[in-house]
Amino acid sequence: MPDSTTKYLIKLKFTIEGIVEKADIIGAIFGQTEGLFGAELNLNELQKNWKIGRIEINMQTKNDTSFGEIIIPSSTDIVTTALIAAMVESVEKVGPCNAKIQLESIEDVRESKRKQIIERAKEILKEWYIKSSSEREKVESEIYSVLRPVNVIEYGPDKLPAGPEVETSNEIILVEGRADVINLQRAGYNNALAVNGVKIPETVKALKGKKKMIAFLDGDRGGDLIQMEIKQVIGDIPIYRAPPGKEVEELTPEEIRGILEGKSAGPALLEESVVEKAKEIYAGLKETLEAVILDGEQKELARLPVSELLQNLDKVNGKCVMLDGIATQRLVDAASKAGYECVIAYKIAEGINVPEGLKVLTFSQLGIL
Repeated sequence: MPDSTTKYLIKLKFTIEGIVEKADIIGAIFGQTEGLFGAELNLNELQKNWKIGRIEINMQTKNDTSFGEIIIPSSTDIVTTALIAAMVESVEKVGPCNAKIQLESIEDVRESKRKQIIERAKEILKEWYIKSSSEREKVESEIYSVLRPVNVIEYGPDKLPAGPEVETSNEIILVEGRADVINLQRAGYNNALAVNGVKIPETVKALKGKKKMIAFLDGDRGGDLIQMEIKQVIGDIPIYRAPPGKEVEELTPEEIRGILEGKSAGPALLEESVVEKAKEIYAGLKETLEAVILDGEQKELARLPVSELLQNLDKVNGKCVMLDGIATQRLVDAASKAGYECVIAYKIAEGINVPEGLKVLTFSQLGIL
C-alpha cells in the first residue's frame, strides 16, 4: 500500500501460462529489467532509495494459468514512473512460463488526496456555517425578546398561561407550557394558550365549537401524548410539530413562522394520500416489528422485518418507508442516501439530524395513534 510519500500507483494486469508463486513474478520483474536503462533505473536501487515502494501481487490461478494484478507505488516524477511501467511490461517470462504484462493505469495518488481534502473542506465549511447560523439565530432571538416584550396573562378558571390576544382572537394556538407561549409571542403570535401538561383542562374543552383551534407541539414523546389527548378530547384539529427531538420553546422566530405558515417540512406538508396510506398500513403493521416500503404512488413494493431494513433500503426503488420501530440516525441517513422522501415510524430517536429533503415523522404526529 502507498505511504505518505507516494505520488503514483502503477497498476498492471498479468497472465502467465502456468502455475507460479508471487516470489517468481517479483524475481522476474527485478531480474529482467536490471540494467535496461542503467543504474539510475535499476529497480533494486530505486527501492533502496525509497523511489518505489513494496511491489504487491494480487494473484489467482485457474486451469493451469496464473493471472492477477501488480501494484507498484512510485515516488519519482511521472516520466520515470512511465519508464518503470514500460520496463515491467517488457517482462515476457516468469521462470519457464510465458507471461504477458500490460499496464492498466497510472493513478495520481495526490489527486485522490486533493479530492479528499476538498470534500473535507466542504464539510468543515458546512459545519462552520451551521454553527454560525445557529449563533446568529440565538442573537436574533435575544433581540426579538427585547424588541417585543412578552405579556403572559392567565386565562380561564384554570388560569392557563396565554398570549394577550387569546380573548379577542378567533383562532387559538394550543401549546404545552408557559415557555412556548412566550416564544410564540417573540415570533409575533399573541394567541397561544398553554394546556399545562398532557391532560386537557376544562378551560380548553370549553372553547370547543366557540373558537378555531390548532396545536403546535414539541417534537418528542410528550408532544405525541398531548396530540393523542387532543384528538380524543377536542377532535381532529390541525396539529403542527417542532422538528424531531426539539421543543417549541427552543425554536427561533423564523422556524416558528416557517412551520405555522407551511414553509417548513412537517406533517402539514405531507400529501394527504400519504397520510391516508399510513392510516391504512398501520392497522396491519402495528406490533409486527415489520416495515413497508412504498413507491412514489403509494404502491407497496416490499414488506420485511425491521431488522433487515437497513441492508435493503437501497435495493428497493422506494420513496417512503413505514415501520413498526424506531427511526434511528443510521436509518434516516440510509433512507436519504437511497433517495427516499419520507420515513414514518412508531418512534423517532432523540437528537437525530434529519437530512435535507427527507421528512421523518411518527404515526402519532399524523394523528394515527
